[in-house]
Amino acid sequence: MLIVDAHQDLAWNILTFGRDYTKSALQIRQEELGTPFARYNDDTMLGWPEYQRGRVALIFATLFAAPARFSTGDWDKQCYADSLRANQLYRAQVDVYERLFDEHPEKFQSIRTQADLDRLLQAWNASPANPAQTETPQNGHPVGLILLMEGAEAVRDPGELEEWWEAGVRLIGPAWGGTRFCGGTREPGPMTTEGFALLEGMGALGYSLDLSHMDEKAALQALDFYPGQIIASHGNALALLKGSESNRHLSDRVMQGIIERGGMIGTVPFNAFLKAGWKRGDRRDEVNLEAWISQIDYTCQIAGDALHAGIGSDFDGGFGLQSVPTDLDTIADLQKLVGLLSNKGYSMEDIAAILGGNWVSRLRQVLPKN
Repeated sequence: MLIVDAHQDLAWNILTFGRDYTKSALQIRQEELGTPFARYNDDTMLGWPEYQRGRVALIFATLFAAPARFSTGDWDKQCYADSLRANQLYRAQVDVYERLFDEHPEKFQSIRTQADLDRLLQAWNASPANPAQTETPQNGHPVGLILLMEGAEAVRDPGELEEWWEAGVRLIGPAWGGTRFCGGTREPGPMTTEGFALLEGMGALGYSLDLSHMDEKAALQALDFYPGQIIASHGNALALLKGSESNRHLSDRVMQGIIERGGMIGTVPFNAFLKAGWKRGDRRDEVNLEAWISQIDYTCQIAGDALHAGIGSDFDGGFGLQSVPTDLDTIADLQKLVGLLSNKGYSMEDIAAILGGNWVSRLRQVLPKN
């Protein structure tokens, strides 16, 4: 089954650690032996051969940098103190993706339109998976990247939204921490006047709105205000994390609002988002993939169907091998979800929708035709 992953911080990792995702995850790990990278971000889960084995056809690739107040050391280079610096960092990340497309078109392709999406999926569907052959580039397929802006401080004025659209951005999440637009993770608060102006500009151009990281109050306001498509690219249900009071997780009210608007929720296999109280450095085997299946199933139970659940792995987004369930070694192992969801009673049609079909259907609704 084809997989769509709605959240990977590829450019951030390329610029921060020099990770070359045209290589295999295992090769990248080997090259990083003896470096402090694993201490900062764990061992990578990502690599082009693993995308092939896992049938990962499409990724929401982010533009992401953190506010300087969240910097954890000199190594953390992708940080900004103001919107001007955020703008510079995000534009540099757009350039990273453009170089990938120009230098490795056989491995990565830009997805901006329905026509782009159709060509990509036709290539993947034209040949069945063949794990024995996917280590070699000539036997694989390009992975599609659609750009998602995580944290919108790079948008200095709503008038710039058209420039970001022309640069290939199709989805925007206004928050990471709190921003001038709204409250966010660890920094609660409502939508601001600037935030509503941002949403108005986004709606006029056809952006999808990503509620991930938005504080509940801001997310509920956005659900009432925003006319376009609304998703949570990478977020888990707060209800299954008993004892957690983090506003990073999705309340039932927000989840229900997304579903009522016909949106999507991509769940995250980060152990700290699967077991309340788990922290980096704890044992991996305290969490297994069944905990992730429970998150996916919870979305489906709230919705009453399997049409609003998807994957937003966030692999390499501040965590990696050391912080995911022991059933996972690389992104290729996402195919293990097929058997686990089947055991849970899901049909093959529902599983195909959860792994990728749901995201594809939403993209067809919002991407321009050409």
